[in-house]
Amino acid sequence: MSGTSRKLARRRSRTRGTLVVIAILLVSSAVIRLGSGAGSAFALAPDAKQISPSDTASASQSQGCEPDPDLKQILQAFDARESRIEQAEAALRDRMQALTIADREVSSKLAELTDAEARLRDTIAIAESAADTDIDRLTQVYEAMKPKQAAALFEQMDPNFAAGFLGRMRPEAAAGIMASLAPDVAHMFSVVIAGRNAGAPKE
Repeated sequence: MSGTSRKLARRRSRTRGTLVVIAILLVSSAVIRLGSGAGSAFALAPDAKQISPSDTASASQSQGCEPDPDLKQILQAFDARESRIEQAEAALRDRMQALTIADREVSSKLAELTDAEARLRDTIAIAESAADTDIDRLTQVYEAMKPKQAAALFEQMDPNFAAGFLGRMRPEAAAGIMASLAPDVAHMFSVVIAGRNAGAPKE
């Protein structure tokens, strides 16, 4: 290599080194500027982290973000309808609860009435049985009496009452009493007894 070529190579090497140094200085300057700008921005907004959504909403409202009047009216109508539905549901729940309580009370009363009716039927049955027993015993007493003595008592009785006793007696005992009665009284008793059996089925 000649001397001239060596000189050119040295100049190029020096030029490249100078360009590299200049580029490094420019990059460093840019980084320093960016850092100082960011610091200034942070210094100007120290409370940026304390901004809350409520502040944002307040700012939006202050900027006049009001809903459309028609939309606002529709939303109010929906709110009113929902309130009415909730009131109706509450009233329905109260009514259902009242009906449930009333149903329980009615069921309890029906059970009490059914029990009372059963006791009443038993009492009536006992009373009827006792009455039948008493009548049967009294009938036996009249049958054991002499016909004339019994006839004297039967003449003082109501015809229907006396006819009832005669209908319970044995035929021979009833015949003896009827024979001892006055003819008109015996006829009256016979009419009553015949009238009782007139409505009886023939077959």
